Amino acid sequence: MVKIGVCGPVGSGKTALIEALTRAMSTDYSIGVVTNDIYTKEDAEFLCKNSVMPRERIIGVETGGCPHTAIREDASMNLEAVEELHHKFPDIQLMFIESGGDNLSTTFNPELADFTIFVIDVAEGDKIPRKGGPGITRSDLLIINKIDLAPYVGADLGVMDRDSKKMRGEKPFLFTNIRNKEGLDRVIGWIKKYALLED
Repeated sequence: MVKIGVCGPVGSGKTALIEALTRAMSTDYSIGVVTNDIYTKEDAEFLCKNSVMPRERIIGVETGGCPHTAIREDASMNLEAVEELHHKFPDIQLMFIESGGDNLSTTFNPELADFTIFVIDVAEGDKIPRKGGPGITRSDLLIINKIDLAPYVGADLGVMDRDSKKMRGEKPFLFTNIRNKEGLDRVIGWIKKYALLED
């Protein structure tokens, strides 16, 4: 089982990304999802209503506090949720773990996630990639989402491209508009090649 952590600021498109990935990949792969929210199970409920996945393959964790603590310093609640899903469905090949919305310093405990996808959106401004932080510089894949909003918020995608290359070196990043599936195929291609080791 490959565990992919998906993190990023509130509203960047993490849940929408997971919904789109599960919709596109669930016919070919056995998938489980763990979501994190501070005081609710909002993201899990959204996925249960909108995803093609059965409800029993989705677990919502209420962290009750700082969202990055539950995926990094004390990941016990999330590790238990992953184990519960894997026990129920031993055939799971791909597990998505969504962090609660957090800042640019979010990282996953290596016991919890084998790979990390960090999601930002252009509405936060084209300065976000150059601000750095572990989410920008260390994630296995950086997704710059909601590119359709760039002209409305004055974000320059060329600047974001340049700064992402500078901050990430050889590490990959992708521009997407998950809402209309633009770039989704490239995200799936990355998962298949680097996480699932397919060609």
